[in-house]
Amino acid sequence: MRAETSQSTPFTCSLAQGATDVPLIEVPIGAFFDAMVARQPDGEALVSAHQRVRYSYRELQREANRLASALLGLGLVVGDRVGIWSHNNAEWVLMQLATAKVGLILVNINPAYRVAEVEYALNKVGCKALVSMASFKTSDYLAMLRELAPEWVHAKPGCLASGRLPHLQTVVWIDVAGQGDEQPGMQRFSELLASGNPQDPRLGQIAATLKSTDPINIQFTSGTTGFPKGATLTHRNILNNGFFIGEAMRLTREDRLCIPVPLYHCFGMVLGNLACLTHGSTIVYPNDGFDALTVLQTVQDERCTGLHGVPTMFIAELDHPRFKEFDLSTLRTGIMAGSPCPTEVMKRVMTDMHLSQITIAYGMTETSPVSCQSSVDTPLEKRVSTVGLVQPHLEVKIIQPEGGDIVAPGVSGELCTRGYSVMHGYWDDAPRTQEAIDLEGWMHTGDLATMDSGGYVNIVGRIKDMVIRGGENIYPREIEEFLYRHPSVQDVQVVGLPDKRYGEELCAWVVIKPGKTLTEDDIRNFCKGQIAHYKVPRYIRFVSGFPMTVTGKIQKFRIRDEMKNQLGLEEEKTA
Repeated sequence: MRAETSQSTPFTCSLAQGATDVPLIEVPIGAFFDAMVARQPDGEALVSAHQRVRYSYRELQREANRLASALLGLGLVVGDRVGIWSHNNAEWVLMQLATAKVGLILVNINPAYRVAEVEYALNKVGCKALVSMASFKTSDYLAMLRELAPEWVHAKPGCLASGRLPHLQTVVWIDVAGQGDEQPGMQRFSELLASGNPQDPRLGQIAATLKSTDPINIQFTSGTTGFPKGATLTHRNILNNGFFIGEAMRLTREDRLCIPVPLYHCFGMVLGNLACLTHGSTIVYPNDGFDALTVLQTVQDERCTGLHGVPTMFIAELDHPRFKEFDLSTLRTGIMAGSPCPTEVMKRVMTDMHLSQITIAYGMTETSPVSCQSSVDTPLEKRVSTVGLVQPHLEVKIIQPEGGDIVAPGVSGELCTRGYSVMHGYWDDAPRTQEAIDLEGWMHTGDLATMDSGGYVNIVGRIKDMVIRGGENIYPREIEEFLYRHPSVQDVQVVGLPDKRYGEELCAWVVIKPGKTLTEDDIRNFCKGQIAHYKVPRYIRFVSGFPMTVTGKIQKFRIRDEMKNQLGLEEEKTA
């Protein structure tokens, strides 16, 4: 059971260290998973509802071993990079386990990527093999690959060669066995899997050479400028993070966790898959991509005890027209993360969805990802207003963005993290690694946060998102939290726009609840006398939704750019 980090004597500065009573796991993922299988071979490990696939722990181990053997049969060796370009399915978790077992580095590729982006990602890390969905909705992944490498039409599977993808030798497409047209130059996943031997003696031989500190996963971070960076994570990074996340949720072998968040992101593969696999719990995928209705249906059908999601997902579930038809009474816990969690939404989730023990988690890909998390024991007022306490075996501090001094409790500054979770580095990018991780091992997150006297952390925004209006520092998160209180507001995002007089002015994009009406004057009257005049948004727009990434992160820079174009605003030039 995870110990709370809060202490009886108040913190005198914004520096906190996690508990160390439970030791870190110092074995690779494959060894830890095999030990879990030995303890409960017949426990249900995986339910992929949309595929109608179920695996016990023993069955998942057998198929992961079979796939690991098949990957070695492709000529791959320890340290080679293998990409996966897919939404959620059983093949994804098999790849996660199989690659870890034989020391291959799994490269998570965003399903939203298009031709230029996937070309960059595959070449940046030198992927030798790629496992891909054939298509999803309007995305034809195999057609995009053929656009990059038309030469493959005459190539043999496993012997691919291309001018634009010089490292890639094998492409495997995820098929339904026996269905779909053949793809010249490419191999079916079902055939690859069938070629493996679960008893392959090479698996044990390779496992004996692996270390927990070996890199095992690359995830591309989505920056707003420049090319994505490949955050490289080790067995030790993500296995321990998954374990302590599960501890905070009090996961057991009786728990069944519904995972509608994408596996290509840490939220799905660490907070979801690894949190379950380190506790003998059951992984449940409701669908390949997020759909509120199938989440509600799957929670009911599979009697899930846990549910993950970003705030926008929980809002979509709560406001679904059929929400009240479903029995969600088995739910107990889960995680809301990925973007700031509105207090009012959190309260509705806890009451209307029975998630009385839901937790909040905060982190970033570069820290595997969670640094802070509330637990099921966290007092209610802290659970709805903070991201909890520092995780075990980690340190967090809040510093002045300029100067680096640790600030006093309650004072905002940049949050930094240090400990086992900090990434191995950005793949083949020492300069950007050194920019992110200082000489003392602190990962600088770029997030603005406060820490109270009990060690509870609150994220108040991004350093780049802070709005300075007429010399006043304004944190958009504060305005968003206030506007969420309006009974007709379903969702809201606040950004700063350039202004010749004040430097910046606030703009609010508001999503109105179904069946409700709102005007700009309604919003301003709601603010009047409740918040300072300079915090009242000058620009208000009513929208149906926000631009966001596949993982549900709001892309505020796109809101800002669109409004600047609409209003004909230009950034003030500085000397």
